[in-house]
Amino acid sequence: MLRTLWDDFVGLIYPRLCLACQEPLMTGENHLCTGCRAELPYTDYHRLPPDQNPLGRRFWGKLPVRHALSYLRFVRHGRVQHLLHELKYQGQRDVGTALGQLYGAELHAAGLAADFDLIIPVPLHPKKLAKRGYNQAAAFATGLATGMQLPASPAALRRTANTNTQTKKNRAERWNNVATVFEVENPAAILGRRILVVDDVLTTGATLEACGGVLLAAGAAEVSIAAIACADR
Repeated sequence: MLRTLWDDFVGLIYPRLCLACQEPLMTGENHLCTGCRAELPYTDYHRLPPDQNPLGRRFWGKLPVRHALSYLRFVRHGRVQHLLHELKYQGQRDVGTALGQLYGAELHAAGLAADFDLIIPVPLHPKKLAKRGYNQAAAFATGLATGMQLPASPAALRRTANTNTQTKKNRAERWNNVATVFEVENPAAILGRRILVVDDVLTTGATLEACGGVLLAAGAAEVSIAAIACADR
């Protein structure tokens, strides 16, 4: 009782804010307010047959993916963009973990967890990782692993070159930027396994395509991809 009163008092002076809308969080709410959780632009792609999934079509003829998944739609200047900005540039790694747990629980309830053996995030180059302090895709992967009760392996892939940002590049430029910069750290760890590769945002899919191709070449049985949000091309 005293702890609750103290928390309420502290909340009046230093209110915790929803990371999507910046309104104060109520008791029992974490990271996202109830209103934003209800109104975020969910894709529900995991409820569609793979051949009817518009996200999967982005990989047709490029990478054989079993599932192409995205929790949210990226809307410029909207709640999702604000969430991703907090995750990538404001040190709020818990945003990625929390969204991963929510999405992972949905995927588990839909029976999709049984289609994966291992979750692998898109890696950052060591220089960028040192500057940011964490990998936002790995935070999402950790949350997904908790929600789906599956293992995650943040070190399974290695980025060998510190590429420029993908923002403002077209598809060909994005592909050229990442086509040869990923390596499998330990091929024996992914041999014959069904891999879910995850990133924060999917636009053209070039980064996830490059990672998936490397994993398949190293002996993965199959590859699926997932992102926090997908943007229109």
